[in-house]
Amino acid sequence: MCVSLSADTVEKIWIGVGFFGQAMFFMRFFVQWLASEKAQKSVMPVAFWYFSIAGALIILSYAIYRADPVFIAGQSIGLLIYSRNLFLIRKNAILEKTNPEQAA
Repeated sequence: MCVSLSADTVEKIWIGVGFFGQAMFFMRFFVQWLASEKAQKSVMPVAFWYFSIAGALIILSYAIYRADPVFIAGQSIGLLIYSRNLFLIRKNAILEKTNPEQAA
């Protein structure tokens, strides 16, 4: 059984996807703000980078649907940066476990 959606319905679904991506992107700022308030100093929790990746992937899919080269380029570059930060965090965590004096 194949369900056929109207162009208007498809458009509304993609607008929902875009807003969902924006919500994920907003959450990165929200978790950073909460972590900073708790620590009483500016901190960057790991969740910031996961929300960054989730938001960027969703917004990138929306940008591809819209065929918007500006957003495609921006979100693609952001994904590389967010991924690199998670890689560095993971690498440092492993280094701290195996060689605590070298991690400092």
